[in-house]
Amino acid sequence: MLRVDDLRTFYRTRQGLLKAVDGVSFNLEKGEILGLVGESACGKTTVALSIIRLLPSVAEVMGGRILFQGDDLLGKTERAMRDVRWGKISIIFQGALNSLNPVLPVKEQIAEAMKAHGNVTGAEVDATITRLFKAVGLDPERRSNYPHEFSGGMKQRIMIAMALACNPEIVIADEPTTALDVIVQRQILELIRTLRDEFHISMILITHDLSVVAQLCDRAVIMYAGKVVEIGDIHRIFESPTHPYTRALLKSIPKMEVAKTRELSYIPGSVPDLAGPVPACRFYGRCPYGQKVCQDVEPRLDQTYPDSFVACHFWRHLSER
Repeated sequence: MLRVDDLRTFYRTRQGLLKAVDGVSFNLEKGEILGLVGESACGKTTVALSIIRLLPSVAEVMGGRILFQGDDLLGKTERAMRDVRWGKISIIFQGALNSLNPVLPVKEQIAEAMKAHGNVTGAEVDATITRLFKAVGLDPERRSNYPHEFSGGMKQRIMIAMALACNPEIVIADEPTTALDVIVQRQILELIRTLRDEFHISMILITHDLSVVAQLCDRAVIMYAGKVVEIGDIHRIFESPTHPYTRALLKSIPKMEVAKTRELSYIPGSVPDLAGPVPACRFYGRCPYGQKVCQDVEPRLDQTYPDSFVACHFWRHLSER
């Protein structure tokens, strides 16, 4: 469905070019939920905004390709992208509170996208909105309400309904459970899985929460400081992680059965400044296995298994441990 190939998106800052996404590559298969995982500011949202070409004015795609069904989205005109955006690829933005217009009823906000992408009648719009409200577990009688009349979880459901309004083939969900309590989080995740099966869509789920990835995704792309460090089937990622960063992330997750027998692990140090000089392996300064070659030679993304890849000079040695 989608192929991101050597994508490089930089931001212009006073300190110079900030390499937020620097050589990112991955595929999205039909009907798959792909997790894009990493800590804050690793480039996940920038990848999403690059795909749908909604980057801020200070950002620029410096190279690479984004192939949707064989067509390079980076080569399309803005007019052509308007047909792709929401009609073929939609996004659930992070923070429903800031994504909904507070002075318009929610039905008008959903209808706007539908009218922009098709010659639909008012009756067809009303019928679709009613169907979408039912699909996401909301009362269709409330479709004329304003955003402030809904709870946080309800707003998130409205954003999901809006993303599905034009029957897209790909939905990008950017931190869809942010600021929600754990009960509502679980409801939203179960809803996303159900809608994937019902609407037969492919999804990219952006998150820093590995527990969300474990529940929902088929494969995971692990990012660190603008780079992809590991790609793999979700079971392989959790059972036998290969990259030191992936291992460190998994060790930092509290486990109830061992909570009383070991201290909570953490990753020392901080992410390098992407506007300045960085080591060839960007995890070098925080990696317990780092050597001089990691500082001088960028590790390539090697295939470790038929469905897995890792960017580490010493992955063979680490996998034996």
